[in-house]
Amino acid sequence: QVQLVESWGGLVQAGGSLRLSCAVSGRTFSSHAMGWFRHAPGKQRDFVGGISGYVLYADSVKVRVTISRDNAKNTMYLQMNNLKPADTTVYYCAADLRAPIRGLRSEYAYWGQGTQVTVSS
Repeated sequence: QVQLVESWGGLVQAGGSLRLSCAVSGRTFSSHAMGWFRHAPGKQRDFVGGISGYVLYADSVKVRVTISRDNAKNTMYLQMNNLKPADTTVYYCAADLRAPIRGLRSEYAYWGQGTQVTVSS
């Protein structure tokens, strides 16, 4: 059974940093795309960025985030810097069964349960 588990969300002051992790079990996705999304209440789930043999970021966050992964640990990371109150929401990781990075929620086969990030002003 494939599981994705996000960790290390939390409360941080504006201007601070967080590094979220997404631990995968049940199979490896080292040759497939994985992505990060965020979902605020009442809004659609937005693509933050993804990683495959390359990385791709949403324009809205690309100067403040870095996505990486450690295939030996089967874990993906999302480093977020200079956080703003508008970044407050639940962050999800997802895994695709294909290699190209896609920005649509519907393209991803597996999802984590999400981790809350709260940025105080």
